[in-house]
Amino acid sequence: MSSTLGLIRMYLSHDFVVYALIVGVSIALCAAMVGVTLVLKRYSFIGDGLSHVAFGAMTIGTILHISSNLYITLPVTVLAAVILLRSNRNSKVMGDAKLAILSVVSLAFGYLLMNVFSASANVSGDVCTTLFGSTSILTLTSQDVVLCLTISVLVIIAFIFLYNRLFAVTFDEEYTKATGTKTDTYNLIIAIIIAVIIVLGMNLVGSLLISALIIFLALSAMCVFGSFKSVTICSVIISIVAALTGMFISILGGTPVGATIVTVDAAMYLVFIIIGKATARG
Repeated sequence: MSSTLGLIRMYLSHDFVVYALIVGVSIALCAAMVGVTLVLKRYSFIGDGLSHVAFGAMTIGTILHISSNLYITLPVTVLAAVILLRSNRNSKVMGDAKLAILSVVSLAFGYLLMNVFSASANVSGDVCTTLFGSTSILTLTSQDVVLCLTISVLVIIAFIFLYNRLFAVTFDEEYTKATGTKTDTYNLIIAIIIAVIIVLGMNLVGSLLISALIIFLALSAMCVFGSFKSVTICSVIISIVAALTGMFISILGGTPVGATIVTVDAAMYLVFIIIGKATARG
């Protein structure tokens, strides 16, 4: 035990580990906070689809040797979210079909570009790294940390400032719309926030696993708590704990960061299912 603590202290003396923990906690916090709204509005599938779009955009950024993939991945993913969630009642193609088309095409396009233009000798490894996460979270620069924290703070401020409106749109959209509230605008804001979190979270758990990071903790909290506020607070707390636990396990055991964090999230979910049933709420 003492040797493990000593090893942890040794790792914490390195800036790159501290940077990774800071970014990991900020992403986990934002993901859990918005995840409750995402699950309640049945938008879970959007997170998975947008992660595929982000993969395609990230591939383009890598090929163009852009200093930070965020500069291309973020606007492209946000644009995709806007296109998918804007009001299209007269459209012949339903929203879920559009999402399926966009996500599959983006995934295929990204993989094709990596095979055709990549200078790496290990294309399969690069694809696996992007999809499932890697140790890239441990190679963050101070500029990456500042950018991530800035975006995370903006997301948190937006959520807090718009909390009452988002709460109303989440639980009774028809009534809220009848009162004169522009529900389409708030749905759009939710979509943009989701897109931002997905792009940020790709550095932590990869494009295929980011939706699990958003959804698992919200579902876990719902097993035990009943109110929107309590579920959100619980989701944030256990998300931060799971992220830190997963990252420390990954650092100490040499396991993939993304897969480890999602595995811890899944374990948390099982624990909360048991707690919920034991307290007659599950």
